Amino acid sequence: MQSILAASAVAFLWFTPARPVHTALIDWTPMQGDRLVVDTEENEGYLVRSDNASYTSFPVITGQRRVVRYIGRTYNATTPNQRWIVKSRHIKGDRTTFGPTGRFLRMYKDGETYTSYGIHEHKSEERMFGEADRFQSMGCVIVQTEILDVIEETYELNGETLDVVTQSKIDLGVWEVGGL
Repeated sequence: MQSILAASAVAFLWFTPARPVHTALIDWTPMQGDRLVVDTEENEGYLVRSDNASYTSFPVITGQRRVVRYIGRTYNATTPNQRWIVKSRHIKGDRTTFGPTGRFLRMYKDGETYTSYGIHEHKSEERMFGEADRFQSMGCVIVQTEILDVIEETYELNGETLDVVTQSKIDLGVWEVGGL
């Protein structure tokens, strides 16, 4: 009986995917194939290795959960649950919304459709990240300056493209190889 239980335990361990290992951001080195996953419920961002073996995490700001009027449009500012591809980098003149450098990584829906959504820093990031409510953007993903540096390096390593998933309630234990 013990040998059957032992064999079952070994089989279970053999077929159970390993939980990804967390790496502190300070120790993280971007690699080709890394992707960005954003938990829009917890406002947490993850850079994840292509084999899902390790990841690093950091706080993010996502969209306000309400209808807003912004740049002449009225829309629900909640960051959509979506698969994206960052395919272009821009420098924006509005240094309040886009931070001191104006860097903006544009996210394309389904990899093709141009959108207004992107990843950027903000002039008031210190105050914004210090607040309990981090649902403050107009739908974009706002990151701190040093995080944007790492994300941009990842984008460059991937041939100026980056796979991104924005999703509510990420479960680190069920990531599949190749993406969510």
